[in-house]
Amino acid sequence: MADEITVDELVIEMAAGPVALIDVREVEEYASAHVPGARLIPLGTVPEAVDELPRDERVFVICHSGARSQRAADFLLARGIDAVSVAGGTSAWVQRGLDYEIGERS
Repeated sequence: MADEITVDELVIEMAAGPVALIDVREVEEYASAHVPGARLIPLGTVPEAVDELPRDERVFVICHSGARSQRAADFLLARGIDAVSVAGGTSAWVQRGLDYEIGERS
């Protein structure tokens, strides 16, 4: 099972430098609010996107609350990608009062 980190831990990772962050929600969910820099890869398309993801760095996976991101992170981990799920997801990010973006483009 892939590891989980908190939103606060993700903030620390992002402050240290660029991170590979994918958002596995659907387009409409992503457009309503997403973490700055998150790349949209809906859960159903993760298998096709595996070859596009870095294998030399950790990949952070986020969704709305953490369930889909955990599934995606487990899938990626099983394919040799160092993936971790963000517990609480974008919902926790927004509730924490952190900056977020709106729209389909990050």
